[in-house]
Amino acid sequence: MRRRSGLMLCIATLALMLGVPLGVSAAAGEATWSLEQPPPPPPPPGVKGSSTPVALGKIGDIEFWEPPGSSAQPNRGLLITHGNGVSVPPGVWAYNGAGWHPLTGPGPAGEGICGATDGRIAWAGPADFWTVSDQRPGQAPSGGQKPPLEDDSLCHFAAGRVVGSYARLAFEENSYEKLSGAACVAPEPPLVSSDDCWFGGEKLPSPRVGAFQLHWNGSALEEQPYLNQGDPIEDMRTLESSIFESVAYSGQDLHNEQRGRSPVLHFAEAGGEMEPLQEELPLYASEQELTEALTYLHLGAGEGALWAATGKQPGPAGEGAQVTVLRRVGGGWTQVLGPAEHPLPDLFESSQEEHELLGGPAANAEVRAIAPEPGSEDAWLALAKPDDGEREAAAGEAVLVHISAQGTVLGVQTLPSVAERQLPSNATGIVQRVVCPALEDCWMANASGWLYHLAPEGERTLPVSELPGFSAGSLINERPHDEGVPQEVADAPPPDTSGEQEEAPDYGGTFAESKAPVVEAKIAVPLLSHMSSRLIHGTTLELRFHLAVRARLRLIAKRRKRIVASTPMRTFQAGNRKLLLRLNPRQWPTKLSFETHALAPLPTSTVKETQGGPEHSGKGANSESTELVVLPHMPSLGGLGSLP
Repeated sequence: MRRRSGLMLCIATLALMLGVPLGVSAAAGEATWSLEQPPPPPPPPGVKGSSTPVALGKIGDIEFWEPPGSSAQPNRGLLITHGNGVSVPPGVWAYNGAGWHPLTGPGPAGEGICGATDGRIAWAGPADFWTVSDQRPGQAPSGGQKPPLEDDSLCHFAAGRVVGSYARLAFEENSYEKLSGAACVAPEPPLVSSDDCWFGGEKLPSPRVGAFQLHWNGSALEEQPYLNQGDPIEDMRTLESSIFESVAYSGQDLHNEQRGRSPVLHFAEAGGEMEPLQEELPLYASEQELTEALTYLHLGAGEGALWAATGKQPGPAGEGAQVTVLRRVGGGWTQVLGPAEHPLPDLFESSQEEHELLGGPAANAEVRAIAPEPGSEDAWLALAKPDDGEREAAAGEAVLVHISAQGTVLGVQTLPSVAERQLPSNATGIVQRVVCPALEDCWMANASGWLYHLAPEGERTLPVSELPGFSAGSLINERPHDEGVPQEVADAPPPDTSGEQEEAPDYGGTFAESKAPVVEAKIAVPLLSHMSSRLIHGTTLELRFHLAVRARLRLIAKRRKRIVASTPMRTFQAGNRKLLLRLNPRQWPTKLSFETHALAPLPTSTVKETQGGPEHSGKGANSESTELVVLPHMPSLGGLGSLP
C-alpha cells in the first residue's frame, strides 16, 4: 500500500521553506523518506536571488565516501548536476552531514565548473575524487558541425581544487567517447589516493571493435579500450578490491570472442585489466531467452555483496523478459527476483494504480537503479513506467521497492507524498539515482533534481565533516587546461617524411663486431627502453616499455610502407608504461615503430662507444624516434584464408 500524508498545504509550505523535512507520518525512530532540498546557490551578479528551494536539474550521480572496513557515519557525500538555468549552474555539490552545498561555481564563462549532462563520480580517497563531466565549448574545434561535448571529459579534484582536466578535441581519431561509468579501488595505506581508477563508455567508432575505456594508474591517464566486445559500458561499481562494469548488449555489434552468450559483466582486479566475467549468471528465464531481451545491469555494491538489476527491453526485443535482480556473495550468484525463482509480484492494491505508475504489471516496469542497504541483506529497487520521455519523467512519481536477499517485498514507497505534491515546487519526477551509504540512511534524486532522504526522525543530520582541503563556503571556479587538447598552434607544419625510404627490419641473425676505436662520450639516455611485447587473444599487441621523461607518443604498425594500425598520440608520465594495439591478421604488419615527442630534456650519461657508430637521440622536446621493437609472429589465420 502506498504511504501518503495529509498535512495541510500552508504547514507544508512553511516547513519546506524553513528546511524542515516533510514526509510520511511514522512511529518514533522509524526511518522514512522525506524531501530534503538544499537552498539554491547564491545568484550571479544582477540576478535576484530566492531562499525557496529549487530543483537542481538532472543529477547524474550521488556517491558517498565509505572508508574500507569502517563504520564511520556517512557524512561526506558528492553529487554532480547538469544545472537548472540561472538558478543552479552545472557542477558538483558536497554533503557534510548537515546538508548539501555547492562545491563548484559557475566559472569565468558561466558554463559551470565540471558539470555534466549525465555525469558520474568516483571517490579515489577521503578528499580525492573524479567526475565524468561535459567538455567546455571553447575547447571544441570550430566549424559547421556541432561537436559532442556531453560526458566526454574528466575532472580530478584534490587538495581543494581541480588538479587535472582531461579531454580530446572532437572529430579526431583519438577523441574521447561519451563516458557512463566510473569507479576507483580504495587506496591501501599509506596511500591516500587511489592509483587504480577506471572510466568506461560508448563503443569505439567503426570499423574499430570495442568499448572506450580510460585507466588512471596513479600518475597518468591511459586509453585502454575493451577490445573483446563492441558494446557500450553503462555502469561501474567497486566491490572490495575489484571493479565490475556492465555492458548494454545489443546483439548487433561485432565481438572478438564467441563463447555462448556474450558476457554482460566485466571485471578488473586491483592493478589488473578488464576481463570478461566468466561466472554464469542466473539471469534468463530460459536458454532460449536472448541476451538482448534485457537492458544493461544496474549495479550496487556494499559489504561483500554485488547487486545487479535489469528489466525487459522495450518493444519486441524484450518479449517474455521481466524485472530481474541478482546478488553475488563470495563469487556465487543467486536470483533474488526474476522468472526463475521469485517473479516480482504486483505492488499496488489497484491494477489501475499500478498501470498509472508503472505502465502495467510491476514485473514489466523499467529498472532505474538498485541500492543495497549496508548492515542488512536488503536493497532498494527503483522502478518506472517504460518509455517515459523527458517531460513525462519529470512529471511522474518515484517508485521505490524495498526487497530482501530472499526475494521478499518488504515495502513500497512512492514519492512525493501528498503534502509534498501540494507544495509550490511540486517536487515530482521518476527516480534518477539511489544510494544507501548506511543502514536506514539513503538518498534518492529524481528526474527533476529533487533530493529525498531516508532516515529516522531525529537522525536526519550528522556531525559536520567537510572535505579536507576544501574551504567551507568557498566555490571552486577554475578548471585547468585539458590534458590532451592542444593549447597552442604550431608555427610551422611538421616535416614531410612520407617519401623516405624504409628498410625491412632485421629480426635475428648475428651482428658484425666493429673495428672502430672506442671513445668515451656523454649521450642522452634513450627515451624508450626495456621494451617487451606479447599478443593477447591472438590479435591484440601489448607493448610494455620504460619512459625516461614525460612524453607524447604513439605506436605505428606498417605493412611495408602502408600504415595498417596505430594508437592515438597520447601523453605519458615517466616510468613503466604500456600500449595496446589491435592488429588485423589479414594485414599483419612487417614493422613497428614509435613516433615520440619528449616533453622534458633527456638525462645524460657517460658511455663508451665506437667512433662512427649510431647517433643517440638527445634532442629532448619534440624529438622523433623510430626505434624498432620486436614484432610477434602472426597467429594462425584459421578460416580466414591466406595473408595477401
